[in-house]
Amino acid sequence: MSTKVTVELQQLAHAEGLPLPAYQTTEAAGLDLMAAVPEGEPMTLVPGRYALVPTGLAIALPPGFEAQVRPRSGLAAKHGVTVLNSPGTIDADYRGEIKVILINHGAAPFVIKRGERIAQMVVAPVVQATLVPVATLSATDRGAGGFGSTGR
Repeated sequence: MSTKVTVELQQLAHAEGLPLPAYQTTEAAGLDLMAAVPEGEPMTLVPGRYALVPTGLAIALPPGFEAQVRPRSGLAAKHGVTVLNSPGTIDADYRGEIKVILINHGAAPFVIKRGERIAQMVVAPVVQATLVPVATLSATDRGAGGFGSTGR
């Protein structure tokens, strides 16, 4: 079962002519985001470098929701290109342009062309925690073991 939520979307002038984000299959979790770089002026990411890539989109999420910007698995598997701050979080009160920080971990330069699918956006509900200071925490079998303490 999936839940539907309405998200207002503004396509900025430099994204004119680009398709709006869309789910590629009926059960997809993420909407594809496209690069809104100028036509004829692709952006090249050399190995080891990162760049802020514009999407030409702004959104208004309803209260209680966030949008996560995540890598596209094909770009990562085929080219070593991924979202640097994965997942990037878009808060419900942000109204600026969505930009994607891409990094090239691959061995070859990667050219980002206008309209290329560069990331995916997943809209999700948010739970805010109430933090309660305490002197000690309850005991568990694991305790403070971390970083491989439960296996390899």
